[in-house]
Amino acid sequence: MNSLISGLRHAVLATAICAVSVPAVAQQAERPPAAVTVMTMQPQDVQLATTLPGRVVASAEAEVRPQVAGIVTKRLFTEGEPVAEGDVLFTIDPIAYEAAVAQAQASVAQAQAQARSADREAKRFEELSSRNVASDQALDAAVAARDGAAASLQAAQAGLQSAQIELDHTQVRARLSGEIGRSLTSPGALVTNSQASPLAIIRNIDPVYVDVTQSAAELLDWRRGNAEKRLGDTPREVKLTLADGSIYDQTGTLNAAEPDVDQQTGVVVLRMGFANPDRLLLPGMYVRVEMPTGIAKGAFLVPQEAVSRDRRGQPLAMVVNADNVVEQRLLTVLQDRGSDWIVSEGLSAGDRVIVMGLQKAAPGATVTPQEQTAPDTTSRDTAPAPAE
Repeated sequence: MNSLISGLRHAVLATAICAVSVPAVAQQAERPPAAVTVMTMQPQDVQLATTLPGRVVASAEAEVRPQVAGIVTKRLFTEGEPVAEGDVLFTIDPIAYEAAVAQAQASVAQAQAQARSADREAKRFEELSSRNVASDQALDAAVAARDGAAASLQAAQAGLQSAQIELDHTQVRARLSGEIGRSLTSPGALVTNSQASPLAIIRNIDPVYVDVTQSAAELLDWRRGNAEKRLGDTPREVKLTLADGSIYDQTGTLNAAEPDVDQQTGVVVLRMGFANPDRLLLPGMYVRVEMPTGIAKGAFLVPQEAVSRDRRGQPLAMVVNADNVVEQRLLTVLQDRGSDWIVSEGLSAGDRVIVMGLQKAAPGATVTPQEQTAPDTTSRDTAPAPAE
């Protein structure tokens, strides 16, 4: 009897288990493929560039220093405003220099009187000598006195010119057109001739230079013409990224390269020229320069969120094939461009790369792909930078 009851219990339990397991298996079998978002890849020619750090430098700079000693009486400019070459910036007390000019003028007048007297005397002796009344020795002495008086007159005139120059230098003028900075002295201060500290600094900031550093190996590539061949007919315009990440609206050109390699860092200084009509770029400002290095023919722009790395650090992407089965592709990445990777190998035209839902897309799994309808392309137009 007990055996019969035990058998019935096992039969009921087995039936219950089968009743529960069969719907679960059926539900699992009916689960649809995971939905993923894909982007269809198309090849295109992409310009490669290298991003170099740099500093803005004024295209011209002049330190204003006094050329005579004295007390500063006036400042005649507005700090931070443009000045033109020849504008009076400071005035120095001119009284002593006016007196020196007056004294030099008196010396010139005295020398002129002596020169006229010596000239008349020499002419008199020339006439007497022609009539054999005066000796040759007396004539020679008169001519020598005339020449000496003429030389003294020239010396007096040079002294007057020197005194006039020093008087003119009491008006400290701008020797460069540009933007003048803050005044480094004030009225009442004593200044000296060619003192070490400037009175102010004038900078020409339109145009400006941007000095960047580049490795010697990359510069060799440029000098050998390899970069020129890769660029072809592409414009050699240099773009600028400001400290806040915005793109400067003016393009520049490569002006010069320092013919010297830093022994400690192994880099070369390059100088770029940029127009600066709005005075947006200021000397000392940190910027990044995008310098073209070549053209990648038939490359693909792959969103960075679609690329992962294996244990060796190699870039990978998941691709949905024609049967909606996920495949894993090994990529060759040249560099980044904004939020994209520039890929030269590993993809073909028409490949559908998974950009969302990668956690559901294991290699070999069947998925339901949905094309990305509104890709975010705003950040993909930013300046490219070298891939790490």
